Amino acid sequence: MTEIAAVVLAAGQGTRMRSALPKVLHPLAGRPLIGHVLAALAPLAPARTVVVVGPEGAAVEQAVAPLPTATQAERLGTAHAVLQAREVLAGFTGTVLVLYGDTPLVPTETLARLVAAREASTNPAAVVLGFRPRNPTGYGRLVTGPDGLDAIVEEKDASPEQKALTLCNSGVMALDGAILFSLLDQVGNANAKGEYYLTDVVALARARGRRVDVIESCPEDLLGVNDRADLAAAEAVVQTRLRRAAMAAGVTLTAPETVFLSWDTQLGPDVSIGPFVTFGPGVTLEAGVTVKGFCHFENCTVATGAIVGPYARLRPGARVAENAHIGNFVEIKNATVEAGAKVNHLTYIGDARVGAKANVGAGTITCNYDGFSKYHTDIGAGAFIGSNTALVAPVRIGDGAMIGAGSTITADVPDGALALTRAPQDTRPGWVAKFVARLRPARKS
Repeated sequence: MTEIAAVVLAAGQGTRMRSALPKVLHPLAGRPLIGHVLAALAPLAPARTVVVVGPEGAAVEQAVAPLPTATQAERLGTAHAVLQAREVLAGFTGTVLVLYGDTPLVPTETLARLVAAREASTNPAAVVLGFRPRNPTGYGRLVTGPDGLDAIVEEKDASPEQKALTLCNSGVMALDGAILFSLLDQVGNANAKGEYYLTDVVALARARGRRVDVIESCPEDLLGVNDRADLAAAEAVVQTRLRRAAMAAGVTLTAPETVFLSWDTQLGPDVSIGPFVTFGPGVTLEAGVTVKGFCHFENCTVATGAIVGPYARLRPGARVAENAHIGNFVEIKNATVEAGAKVNHLTYIGDARVGAKANVGAGTITCNYDGFSKYHTDIGAGAFIGSNTALVAPVRIGDGAMIGAGSTITADVPDGALALTRAPQDTRPGWVAKFVARLRPARKS
């Protein structure tokens, strides 16, 4: 197998997205579109990869670093874009894959087939990835014959017979690096748009007596993202794939269509997830975790046997240990809830540790921010925090300590101690009847 190189085209303006964010950086299952392309490419271990960006491509350059980039200062077509990779690919004679940063669903297996076809015994100059959409309108047609691919014909230039063809051009190609740039140097721009089209290398290669071949992929894999509707369609495809993979691995999804996963969500066997649950990036749920409905997770871990929800939010840095319980309307941020602890109702735990088997009552908050800095709250093992308590950090609640309901705790509480802060209760027997009696004359008047 010869070496592989890749050119990823990401210089398009993406005007139809109507966004300040470059099109290829829009998130798909929590990862930029171009991140999916590069991830599919990575298992092939290309010797060189270059991303072609536009003149406003600083954000894309930063996103793909440390990969080298080349700038297409003028957007003069796809062949012109690939030409900008000449310096990075100087002297390269292996197979060059040309991919698109806004076509994020092409799987690694398809790229591997493309490379294998380019390196076949027939030694084709190029292999084009084709597909058969339900409606081919708008796509270039692939005209094949006994000697492989004869031509790629744009729809506006196609004859009625050619328009009847169903095999269409995806734009993705594998090319012979030894002749790639000499072919590109011959591409002209005598067309309606005055652009240099990569598809013209097919006719140029055939004119040199070289073969060009086609392999096919399913239309779903070649969905390009040009606008927000396309992005939503791609999201639907990715989510369906992620859900199916999760269920195949032993995860129960009560209502799969309502669960949204990130590209890197890690779910152990026998995890059970209720309806309307959303996973941001960086989430791991270990085996046997139960998630009730309407929860949100992001950059957090939940250990074996824990129960979360409903309506819970685990923010970045949340770590929930074995058999802990996180209940309804509870938010955990940058905090550890240790084994067997319970935080069941209407509570905020931020920048904190909740010790093993501690019980945190409803309405408790850790007051971790004073407007300038964040501070830590430490709740010891087996501690009991009464309802409606405010723990003003930095503060430590000792092992086995108890906090009376309604308290505001501003100082450390020793192990096994009781702490409470309350105004004295004033009870006045018979007061209500006297109060009502005073009101009656006023009402009659």
